[in-house]
Amino acid sequence: MTDHRKRELGAFLRARRERLKPQDVGLASAGRRRTPGLRREEVAQLSGVGLTWYTWLEQGRDIPSSRQVIEALATALRLEDDDRDHIFELAGLRAAEPRSPDGELPALVQRVLDNLMPNPAYVFDQRLDILAWNAAQAMLWVDPATVEPPERNLLWLIFTDPLVRSLLVDWESAAGSVLGQFRAAAGRNSGDHRYAEIAGRLREASPEFGKRWDSYPVAEFDVEVNRLDHPKVGRIDLDLLHLRLVEHPTLTVVLQTPVGPVDSARIATLLDRFD
Repeated sequence: MTDHRKRELGAFLRARRERLKPQDVGLASAGRRRTPGLRREEVAQLSGVGLTWYTWLEQGRDIPSSRQVIEALATALRLEDDDRDHIFELAGLRAAEPRSPDGELPALVQRVLDNLMPNPAYVFDQRLDILAWNAAQAMLWVDPATVEPPERNLLWLIFTDPLVRSLLVDWESAAGSVLGQFRAAAGRNSGDHRYAEIAGRLREASPEFGKRWDSYPVAEFDVEVNRLDHPKVGRIDLDLLHLRLVEHPTLTVVLQTPVGPVDSARIATLLDRFD
């Protein structure tokens, strides 16, 4: 850590310590206090770290800070998500991967997808589970509503659905790219058992997946053109963009826009048939 970060970390810890009252963390109040908030020894006790070590950390001294210790301090100080991210940043540690929103997606997400019409668009999370889509996407690919929720996953569909495979002009490249993204995400989220579940089921369903998985591909998304051979309207080329939602950083909006007028006309034809 730089000297500036050490000082900032100490100031941040002190400010959050002084903001808490003993009763906020289940401690009995011991009468009037000379300083507001918790005492240093109380934070040390709650987090399971040494008092001297914690004192030095608040003083901005050059001492090592592990992820486990910073997590323990974040829990002891009752930090919310934004504060947790900040304390990890100040400690020179990458913040823990954000979690997917619990329960149903905010209605705003579906409204945004619907307002992107006639461009196909959908949302997936860090596991590539497809969570929402618009009518154009349902007509362009397999309608996710017709797929059982455990299999409503981009990687699963690419490796197991014959229609999706026939749609992709360059299936090999698309499959390799998506698999690499999934493998990279699995590495960043090693505690999430959903990745292992998807990979395990795919091994059984697709020997081809198993061979590729064992080669340990890793990749990140790169802007590209999605080239499709649609059975109803023929060849469609779409610019493919991934848009991250700031409010929900685990969610990605995949927006597909026609490359040229012919592609626009063919998307319009698909939607006319949908109507």
